[in-house]
Amino acid sequence: MQRGVRAAVAAALAWQVAIALPAPLAGYAYYAPLGAVIAVHPTVADSAAAAWRTVVAILLGFGLAVAVHQLTLWLPGALTIALIVALAVGVEQWPVLKEHASWVSFAAVLMLTVGAEDPARYAVAYAGLTLLGAAIGVLVTTLLFPPLQLTSAQRRIDTARAALAGHLHDIASGLRRGELPTAGEWARRGRDLEIALDRMRAAEAVVERARRANPRARRWGETAASIREQSRALDRVAVLVDDLTTLVVEFQPHRRGIDRIDGGTGWVLADALDSLSRVVCTPYPAVAEDGSDRRESALGEAEEALSRLTTLLRTSDVADDEGFFALGAVTVGMHRSLDTLRSGVLDLDPA
Repeated sequence: MQRGVRAAVAAALAWQVAIALPAPLAGYAYYAPLGAVIAVHPTVADSAAAAWRTVVAILLGFGLAVAVHQLTLWLPGALTIALIVALAVGVEQWPVLKEHASWVSFAAVLMLTVGAEDPARYAVAYAGLTLLGAAIGVLVTTLLFPPLQLTSAQRRIDTARAALAGHLHDIASGLRRGELPTAGEWARRGRDLEIALDRMRAAEAVVERARRANPRARRWGETAASIREQSRALDRVAVLVDDLTTLVVEFQPHRRGIDRIDGGTGWVLADALDSLSRVVCTPYPAVAEDGSDRRESALGEAEEALSRLTTLLRTSDVADDEGFFALGAVTVGMHRSLDTLRSGVLDLDPA
């Protein structure tokens, strides 16, 4: 909704400014709202980047069309267009243009079909008014409630956290039932988590871009920093969890040699995974009904569960079974995950 309002305001302002310009520019006033819409993006940095990259792409297309047309007057029109488009597509591979590269071929063909009679006049009108509208679009984005995308990013983090906790809980439940999925089945189930993590990473990147040249950045700096730390810590934990769950699913250490020592290995491992999922779900201090801190309680339970798992490993005399080594790696991964969750980077309350 905010972007729609900004785009509408920018387009209207660009039109009013363009029609007030002297002839012949006023006759091309409709290009100014086009530039304004192009430049209105969710962040100020993205708006500015879209403005200059689009104008550069348009000028490259115009210049290419005029140059090739003048050099190939003796060729049939179809071959000239084919050559211009082929060269324009080559220019579009320039990494600097990024997602605005397609304007090169569009502008090149437009110059041939609309501006061939007076290329210089058309280029000045089109590119100049597009730049004018883009500048107005950037100005409107900067002044009219420029967003930091904090709410969206926090929502993505919460979704990823819930998916990660559910991932751990599912493994723990499977261990208790003795019904772990196969490696292929688990890989398919893990895609939802990966999608949630990808969206969280993208949202965090948007917040980082939104802070550039944004007058609201200083006011909301602590919240933006909190989101960055939450996202990166959760990402680190997700990598560790992915490793340890892969080991559990592929090697199923609770069913290997170590169970000759203690037949309850699966339950001990399940308790540790479940307790870790509760820590993931409780990122901030919260008061329970009995007055205790839910986060501290979750951390304490996770430490106790991991301590039982570690004791099981230390007291086992099975040292040559791959299941034993897999369980050891799982235990190390859970300790590292808990250390990351406990280190404080997730304790920053965005409120």
